[in-house]
Amino acid sequence: QKIKVSNYLHEQSAHIAQGVDKDGAGDQGIMFGYATLETPDYMPAPIQYAHAILRRLTEARKSGAEPTLGPDAKSQLTLRYAGGKPVEVTSIVLSTQHTSKRQTSKVIRKIVEPYIREVLPEGWLTRKTEWHVNPTGTFVIGGPDGDAGLTGRKIIVDTYGGAAPHGGGAFSGKDPTKVDRSAAYAARYLAKNVVAAGLADRCTLQVSYAIGVAKPLSIYVDTHGTGKVPDAVIEKAVAEVMDLTPRGIRTHLDLNRPIYARTSAYGHFGRAPEADGGFSWERTDLVEALKKAV
Repeated sequence: QKIKVSNYLHEQSAHIAQGVDKDGAGDQGIMFGYATLETPDYMPAPIQYAHAILRRLTEARKSGAEPTLGPDAKSQLTLRYAGGKPVEVTSIVLSTQHTSKRQTSKVIRKIVEPYIREVLPEGWLTRKTEWHVNPTGTFVIGGPDGDAGLTGRKIIVDTYGGAAPHGGGAFSGKDPTKVDRSAAYAARYLAKNVVAAGLADRCTLQVSYAIGVAKPLSIYVDTHGTGKVPDAVIEKAVAEVMDLTPRGIRTHLDLNRPIYARTSAYGHFGRAPEADGGFSWERTDLVEALKKAV
């Protein structure tokens, strides 16, 4: 048998490249970063614990402890806050693939509930908590065999679970010349360092770019009334401690490396920096520089 392979890949448009090659941004857009004291990883609690639940179930499946669970799964938590802090899970949604059609939602809940309780802080689950485990009843067919529509991945589950704004640009499939990805990483990096430096309890940082233009058009900081210094002072400080041109971001965070496959599950943020440069945007190495700059 013979097979014919047609390759339609070609170079980037010269009209785009003429700006990017001069270190300009690969596209226009607005990017946001966010950090909060809600969790030790400076992430909103709902998304961080939803990721933690799925990571724990994956460990149980891969270890052989739960061989009837499949790889396709998603989770969603709704929390009640008191005084700005999460105190209770009001509802939990967990859909997980499984191997047998005979396994009902009740059976799957008995399997996963101990792991969920292990992950969540004590006292968060109450008698009032609503549980929705495999609410459709059966989930044997999973992954791309069961559903399409994953282009660009899920931009909210990849970031802050809706707790912070999003500029709309997906990350996956883009190299770091695209500020949709690299500037969103830089914005998270700076927001996290602002909070880690004790300059605020919460920080949303926004940057914007024009295609072919190197410098950001704007830098905006909102500490939601938690700032220890004025937001305008923090805006000036972040611009001083990091070069926010596309090349400056790529160089500072060392983004021109094959470090992105691991972002395909459990989110792009709230992860531990890795020895090979993975999740470099999660470092808190600008804390002292920011303190001096303000």
